[in-house]
Amino acid sequence: MSSSPSSAHWLGLVGTIWLQTINGPNSDFPVYSSQLKELKGISQVQLNFLAFASDAGKLFGWFSGVAALYVPLPLVAFVGACFGLVGYGVQYLLVDSPGLKFWHLFLLTALAGNGICWINTVCFLLSVKNFASRSRVAVSLATSYLGLSAKVYTSLAETMPRLADSKAKTYLLLNAVVPVIVTVFVAPALRLFDLKSDSMSSTDTAFLVMFAITLATGACAVVGSIGSTASWLSSREQMVSLSVLLAVPILIPVALKMNKIGEAKREKDDAVVVIEVTDLETTAAEEEVGGLQLLKKPDFWLYFFSYMFSGTLGLVFLNNLGQIAESRGLGRTSTLVSLSSSFGFFGRLLPSFMDYYSAKSGHSISRTGSMACAFFMLLNQGSVFLYASTAIIGTCTGAMTSVAVSATIELFGAKNFAVNHNVLVSNIPVGSLCFGYFSALLYQREARKRGAATCSGASCYQATFAIWGASCVVGTLLCVVLYVRSRSRLLS
Repeated sequence: MSSSPSSAHWLGLVGTIWLQTINGPNSDFPVYSSQLKELKGISQVQLNFLAFASDAGKLFGWFSGVAALYVPLPLVAFVGACFGLVGYGVQYLLVDSPGLKFWHLFLLTALAGNGICWINTVCFLLSVKNFASRSRVAVSLATSYLGLSAKVYTSLAETMPRLADSKAKTYLLLNAVVPVIVTVFVAPALRLFDLKSDSMSSTDTAFLVMFAITLATGACAVVGSIGSTASWLSSREQMVSLSVLLAVPILIPVALKMNKIGEAKREKDDAVVVIEVTDLETTAAEEEVGGLQLLKKPDFWLYFFSYMFSGTLGLVFLNNLGQIAESRGLGRTSTLVSLSSSFGFFGRLLPSFMDYYSAKSGHSISRTGSMACAFFMLLNQGSVFLYASTAIIGTCTGAMTSVAVSATIELFGAKNFAVNHNVLVSNIPVGSLCFGYFSALLYQREARKRGAATCSGASCYQATFAIWGASCVVGTLLCVVLYVRSRSRLLS
């Protein structure tokens, strides 16, 4: 039975949501990074290079944008999943072997990181093109579930039996297999549809229901993270409740399909004239920019570096959570990673609400400014400040990731979006290399002062947090300049 346009494009959004939920296998790296460091006998600098490797794959993410122009979207997503299968699968099979060298790990992780770009490209295109009049809302919903990836993977890992008591092997196996299984399952729904027959009233109602489901899912993730800390909620209970809430969105396209069938039956009895009013989202006039023209635009470089000094910096912090937690003597790194994942989920969801509030009140909350404050809070060695700052940075990083998709379209147009956005996110590997490498050098300097291979105490990352906080202040200033330029162009 073929789906009607309204139910079909919602089915595509549900498929996108499920893909995004599992498309962050790199986000669980902090959980097993310490064990991997010990297992392979690598230094802190080399470990940071491995964290950077996943981001390095994004340097070639624009290939996925080009492929999406000529290849069916399900195939694009499947290619990305296969890259992850090879990248993490080979590591799983050979991680115990002395023949698997550091540079092998780097290249395999980079391949898996590039695979993430392929799946993201499919998800972004489906959200933007299937919901042209509600693209910001659709993107916020879809990308919010990417924030759940670390939570999903940690819950799965804690639920399933350990493989030879190796935390690293457990996560590597999940990272390799889960994306392929989900991609194959949702592939039939990953299609673009004509929205001419889409009813805005039914779409708005469906979005409200979807927001309620999404908020409930995020609340479940946060409660699960807090519950695991307090030991009153088991990993199995967390996984079951999360799985049920992740499955609930499928009821929306089913309900729309049933409603369409009911309308068809009524139309047989009564001939009616339907007047359809199209409510288009008003945005600034988009200038279509692509190719080398993009690199000649001052707005691109303002956007590039403002993202690097804010959102990318947040990702670097999250990549280093394992070592940060270990240096402060925290035993359960997975709890901290789950916390950042859960708040990142809400961060990705909030922009659509915040944009509406800002338009009505004339006020807005600076995400980069909030992140800078969180880094300076980390200068205090108390555990409560670490948890609070992790939640703030996770939220702000998630929000910036979500906003970046819509901002790319508004600044440079929708025609070349798939390629343009992948060029923009190349700031992530650049920033990850610079900030990650520098923090590793400072960490090793503190460790050498103590005459040990690892560093313990709040001073291990003290200078790093101060530098990251100052960098976020620079990012905030760049965002202000970009906003003023965009605002003046809109008013002219």
